[in-house]
Amino acid sequence: MAKISPLAGKRLPASDLPDIPAVIAAYYERKPDPSIPTQRVSFGTSGHRGAPLNTSFNENHILAICEGIARYRKAQGIDGPLFTGIDTHAVSAPAQRTAIEVLAAHGIAVHIAHDDGYTPTPVISHAILTYNRGRKSGLADGIVVTPSHNPPTDGGFKYNPPHGGPADSDITKAIQNMANGFLADGLKEVKRLTFERAINEPCITRHDFVTPYVEDLDSVIDMAAIRDAGVKIGIDPLGGAAVRYWQPIIARYGLNATVVSEEVDPQFSFMTADWDGQIRMDCSSPYAMARLIEMGKTFDVAFANDTDADRHGIVAQPDGLMNPNHYLAVAISYLYRNRPQWSADTGIGKTLVSSGLIDRVAAELGRKLVEVPVGFKWFVPGLLDGSLGFGGEESAGASFLRRDGTVWTTDKDGIILGLLAAEITAKTGKNPSAHYHDIAKRLGTAYYARIDAAATPEQKARLANLSPEQYPGDTLAGETITAKLTKAPGNNASIGGLKVTTKDGWFAARPSGTEDVYKIYAESFKSPEHLKEIQNEAQDVISKVLSAGS
Repeated sequence: MAKISPLAGKRLPASDLPDIPAVIAAYYERKPDPSIPTQRVSFGTSGHRGAPLNTSFNENHILAICEGIARYRKAQGIDGPLFTGIDTHAVSAPAQRTAIEVLAAHGIAVHIAHDDGYTPTPVISHAILTYNRGRKSGLADGIVVTPSHNPPTDGGFKYNPPHGGPADSDITKAIQNMANGFLADGLKEVKRLTFERAINEPCITRHDFVTPYVEDLDSVIDMAAIRDAGVKIGIDPLGGAAVRYWQPIIARYGLNATVVSEEVDPQFSFMTADWDGQIRMDCSSPYAMARLIEMGKTFDVAFANDTDADRHGIVAQPDGLMNPNHYLAVAISYLYRNRPQWSADTGIGKTLVSSGLIDRVAAELGRKLVEVPVGFKWFVPGLLDGSLGFGGEESAGASFLRRDGTVWTTDKDGIILGLLAAEITAKTGKNPSAHYHDIAKRLGTAYYARIDAAATPEQKARLANLSPEQYPGDTLAGETITAKLTKAPGNNASIGGLKVTTKDGWFAARPSGTEDVYKIYAESFKSPEHLKEIQNEAQDVISKVLSAGS
């Protein structure tokens, strides 16, 4: 078990806060060495992430990535506008400046926030899809500069192609390989203008991202029901990109809502530390969410978003901060009963490490369950064509269709998941926490946990390539094994690990994409003790497999 820091859930002393000027200086001054693996461009499930002080997210990385994006767009014939947004991390604005220098040099029509403000990830996805609706050519795409909920010292940069969602591995691999080639060649092939010239090029234009998104919200959420019921709502943007969106939403729809803090601070000094004493804007962590959990007692429902607003944390009594899996089950149960215009064939999307409670909800609803590997990119096709009404991850990221059954976003949208909690409360008279307990009484209580264990790169590679036959035996924690999976049943894509299921429990083991650890997700519908049995047996067998031949 991970050791909980004595600083968890508390604000850090000033002496422990990050040195933001040093982080920004490192962004410009440190030059990555492409011969060192940790200093190369590396796209994970959410773009390239790193820290300037570790020489893993620096100006040269962004120059190389943007040259790769420019060439990828040209090769694919993507010649519409490129919508760009940033979050509130210290190096997000510098990275956007760097991107503009390259993109303007290529003459790409770049749309940036009209007030140099912040733009949530789902707003970029919404802008791309809105622009591309009905078009066959001149398609738009987008860039979001964000490391999500990562610490204040980090940076992140992700590309969304014309389908509006996270780029798939074929795209990210192509851009990554080009970028690393440019780094190795000393950036000789990178086109670039000075920022002073680039920002005044006619291809760089200011764009109002706020108004179209805000005015379109009632196509996906019953905003009138929330207003008319007078639901008392508390909102904490956690100093992130949604901070300037909530007041326009409240004003436009007449909501009884309070934004508990609009503070923006690159040190995120207002945050309470996460479990390990580090600052993360993780809206699913009770330690990071300590402020809103306490304030949430005075609201009918309260919610927060991470820094780029693609994740949600829901606070409702009696639970306080809801377990993300519990809220996903409630959201699905409510939506498929209260969206009459959705097709009867519309399925439910979940990642394979999300709770089995979702499986039981899907069966209760009589809906097709589509179980995919980790990564929101797997939901993009289904959300785009309407064959999936909902796509969700255990890490508190989800999106769903408009009320008429058409696509809203193809990236995670923490804003609408928060507003959905208010709609559920308004239309049923019960908050999402109360609904979860109703579901648990009908379908069973789920005991769920994730543990991390150390693994070398070689062991991680071995785990990613496991075959079902390498897991011996036919029982798990006293129950007969019903499946051993290395491919997701929803789309037959490799899960990069192994999932083993029984009637009342399961575990999944997969390597981390960013750390030298592997993760074991496990769940029991029997008891905490049964969950512990599953975890112990899983860790024992996986450890033996990983040590074989070492």
